[in-house]
Amino acid sequence: METILQTDQVCPICGNVIDRNGTSCECPDCRDTFHQDCWQGRGGCCHTDCNSYTEAPLPLYPSLDIPAVQPVAPKSRRSLLLVPGIAVVLVLAALIAHLSGVTNAAILLVAVVLAALGFDFVNGMNDSGNAIATVISTRVLTPMAALLMAAVLNFAGAVVMEGVAISIASKIVDTHQVPYTVVTPMMILCGLIGAIGWNFLMARIGLPISSSHALIGGLVGVLLLMRIPLNAPYLTKIVGWMVLAPILGFVVGWLLMVAIMWIFCRVSPHRMNKHFRIWQLVSSATMAFAHGANDAQKAMGIITLALAGSGVIQVAHGASPHIPLWVKVACATVIALGTGFGGKRVIGTLGHKIIKLTPVHGFAAEMVAASTILMATASGTPISTTHAISSSILGVGASKRLSAVRWGVAGNIVSAWIFTIPTCAAVAALLYKLVEMCGLVRLLG
Repeated sequence: METILQTDQVCPICGNVIDRNGTSCECPDCRDTFHQDCWQGRGGCCHTDCNSYTEAPLPLYPSLDIPAVQPVAPKSRRSLLLVPGIAVVLVLAALIAHLSGVTNAAILLVAVVLAALGFDFVNGMNDSGNAIATVISTRVLTPMAALLMAAVLNFAGAVVMEGVAISIASKIVDTHQVPYTVVTPMMILCGLIGAIGWNFLMARIGLPISSSHALIGGLVGVLLLMRIPLNAPYLTKIVGWMVLAPILGFVVGWLLMVAIMWIFCRVSPHRMNKHFRIWQLVSSATMAFAHGANDAQKAMGIITLALAGSGVIQVAHGASPHIPLWVKVACATVIALGTGFGGKRVIGTLGHKIIKLTPVHGFAAEMVAASTILMATASGTPISTTHAISSSILGVGASKRLSAVRWGVAGNIVSAWIFTIPTCAAVAALLYKLVEMCGLVRLLG
């Protein structure tokens, strides 16, 4: 209801004086007077005891003074002993199996499968926030509902898609020149251990890296050491996507946000965000599916390569292997479980350590990142899903002004481009050389 004031009054929402001849709005319940624009922008009354009370909507662009998501500090030193403890348990289990008459080849193959599944679990745990952080921070879904959605769609993406897994199993090594059997389980195990160890070390000191790049680097390092011919065109394609994906996310994220602002230029921020709450459900679901479709495939490809290299599955010379069903189900289940366990930590930080996002920003960033990941997946190329979503958020933020971008995040991505693959390659190659010098390759081969 519009009224013309006869005396000066203060708007309870903005705190400014309402002009005597200014158009105002009167609350139908508490009868307090507001600026017409303030009432419409908020969508209701600001008094909590009023029946017309509504929560204050988030602004179109969030405040830049709120700190971004921070990792939860470990509660004790026990997490430092996690990896060595698991390694000791596995060594003891292998020793017991050997004394029980199990062949060395079978023990190595089981070790590769367990290491790959462990890598898959950690990957799902660390990347759980990619699909659920924005949808929770914008209050579109409750934390538990978002976590359940992410776990289910991660599983679905891992089961439905298999292009990345087939490419990793058949295209890293030039199988037209050498058979699959030249790649032994010991080589794959050293590559996995190098990648997992580097990931764990960098996580402990707080430097963000890509687990995908670490895995590829670890494998390539061992294969180069053993002078096994690599598929140079496919590796070039991986490096190309490694550079292209963040650039694509930033540029397309900026363009999409500018287009949305232009299309909805006459719509108030409150109404726009209310509309995009529905669309953010779609974007979050797509992001979770894309994460499972690309990230879970890496462990599938490694396990399939080990099975082909040990002769468990027969693959014709130069042909691509078939991904066994049990490998698909195992990797899909493990990454879904990792998402569930990792999501508990993410939920613990949301609400007070995360930057405030609005549904329109969450939708734009997630759709761009998911589209980038699905394009790479369709081409059979593993990419960093973390870099995809981070660069998309940077692009969306840059649509306001370049100074709004956290350029430190961009610097971390560039550092990952430069250091992760060569460092993991060197670590894995050194580990295999040590194993070879100790005679374990001959003993266990």
